[in-house]
Amino acid sequence: MNQIKDLQKLIKLTGDRAKLDAKANETYIVYKTEEGQIVKEYSDGHIIPVTEQDSPHV
Repeated sequence: MNQIKDLQKLIKLTGDRAKLDAKANETYIVYKTEEGQIVKEYSDGHIIPVTEQDSPHV
């Protein structure tokens, strides 16, 4: 059970670090919400859904 908690903590810390890096570099992070939507989150708090149009690999 400790391994799961450790992994959850590591994932959270990785996300927090990504947010700090995005703020420092004036960019955004991309992640999947609990509802399954992929979004871009900017350091100012704006969250924009990613559409198929935005993806160069579709």
